[in-house]
Amino acid sequence: SDTFYCPGYYMVEGWPKPISCSKKAPGHGTQTLTQVLENSCNCGLMEIAMRMGAETFWQYLEDYGMFEKTGIDLSGEGSSVFWDEEDFKSPIGLSSLAVASFGQTFRITPIRMITSFASVINGGHLLEPCVVEKITDSDGNTLYYHETTEVRQVISESTSELLRTMLESVVANGTGKNAYMAGYRIGGKTGTSEKRDEDTGDVIVSFMGVAPADDPQVVVLVALDSPKRNSPGSNYTASGTYISGGNMADP
Repeated sequence: SDTFYCPGYYMVEGWPKPISCSKKAPGHGTQTLTQVLENSCNCGLMEIAMRMGAETFWQYLEDYGMFEKTGIDLSGEGSSVFWDEEDFKSPIGLSSLAVASFGQTFRITPIRMITSFASVINGGHLLEPCVVEKITDSDGNTLYYHETTEVRQVISESTSELLRTMLESVVANGTGKNAYMAGYRIGGKTGTSEKRDEDTGDVIVSFMGVAPADDPQVVVLVALDSPKRNSPGSNYTASGTYISGGNMADP
């Protein structure tokens, strides 16, 4: 029931310039928590992170498995790239907490992201993913079966249910509108990540979708690497910020 105010930017102690929202001044104004997600509002998310504090935020990163490999039955799984914990939690790390709130300045593998997201919508259970569920012989006898392995409970069933409702609202009313389909209950979240190790200004844009939103069966992550900004039909402005009407309004 809390509300959050977005003036279009957020000043963070120790950082010399404003951190912008996707909707620059006058910003999104006063918003509910659901509207912060619908609008993909950086300012609202930064305010939430500041209220939580670095200790709690980091604990949730651990709970969601962000620092772990998923254990999927494939070889060569990569690891995530994050800040040093001590630096993140230090007073000078407030800028890291701020940008982490809207998903910038760290790297996560797609399978890690899907696995962690799944725990948000499946009742709060972080599960070990698998590629092969079972192997049978020519007579239909099961030779191998992958039992569901729960790593931990991350959030409560009631919190997960609330978040599913919010994610459905993102598709119905927010930045994920292009994923809406009449007759289907679809939820999801848009994302845009700057390539901070390049000088190109390129980004990776993504959408994490779930259906049905009230009883999740399928999760899909779609990511576009360095999409063209000014191609016909593009919702990018030359500055790299999505304009009104785009399905991804992150910075």
